Amino acid sequence: MSATELRRYICETFDGVEVLENLGDAFFIYDPERILPPTRRLPFATIVAGDHYDSVSGLDRPGAYRVNIGLTKATYVRRFGSPPTRRDADGVLDTGYDHAAVDTVVPHPHYASQYWVSVVNPGPATLDTVREMLAEAHALAARKYARWRARRTGADGGRPA
Repeated sequence: MSATELRRYICETFDGVEVLENLGDAFFIYDPERILPPTRRLPFATIVAGDHYDSVSGLDRPGAYRVNIGLTKATYVRRFGSPPTRRDADGVLDTGYDHAAVDTVVPHPHYASQYWVSVVNPGPATLDTVREMLAEAHALAARKYARWRARRTGADGGRPA
């Protein structure tokens, strides 16, 4: 699946998604009413198509991209155990995984400690898993949004103050 196809899948499959772009990368935000303040606009998934933020995944290869997905703590720990905390001089977490491996789910090189995973060029070995993880990440983002919205909605059911 190409990065364009995965982007289309996310936008067509999940409701309330807004896509923010930067340097050719896509950041998927759950904000169905488009009312989140900038400090709350955190993605539940991203597609990174270049080495703009790090080079650990070798995204300078033709057609290479990395999908990054934020999971629940329970799912992350079930799959990988406790998240890593030790970083190298470049800020890359010591996960014990090859972040450039293709079609392999690995802890995110920078955000594994926040329960993020990544996959370079998802394919036959990981595509079903990636879809399941995206569904979980979207559901988690929707729950967070609903909690935020409920805290800010007035008694009359109006828009957040």
